[in-house]
Amino acid sequence: MTNSSMQRGQQWLKSLLELTGVSAEIRGNIELAPPHDDDDAPEPDNYWLTIDETNLNPTQIKVLIGADGSVLDAIQYLANSVLNLNQAQAEQASYTIELNGYRVKRQAEIRALAEAAADEVRSFGREVEIKSLSSAERRQIHTFLKEFADLETFSRGKEPHRNLVVRPAMEL
Repeated sequence: MTNSSMQRGQQWLKSLLELTGVSAEIRGNIELAPPHDDDDAPEPDNYWLTIDETNLNPTQIKVLIGADGSVLDAIQYLANSVLNLNQAQAEQASYTIELNGYRVKRQAEIRALAEAAADEVRSFGREVEIKSLSSAERRQIHTFLKEFADLETFSRGKEPHRNLVVRPAMEL
């Protein structure tokens, strides 16, 4: 994977914002994901595309983030769909769109939710259902809790009422 994927992402996001009348610089950072245990191939690079809020007013920031990050999630979904379209599997990447520290703060909140659910499951031995998460946030919790052999996670329900369930791992 080269920096061309990040540069494409930066240019795409800058153009998208300009189409909405927002002019902002886009900073890019690369976050390398570790390989999965079940294969030797590393996950695609994760490119963090940060919208520079320096020249944005508070209303623009609020609109771009949206209620509970919904607009930022939609932009991120579009970025991942459009930028990976017609790309060979080896050239596909994961893009995270950041603005005003929202993703970093939200990741900390998601991790705290996962830890609290894990503690509750271990304390009471019963499943815990976590509501009101986006699919990306559910995936973060699945990934985080995969490290714990005594717990398992799965999703229940259908969008927009799909919830993440944490429970004691079933004995085989």
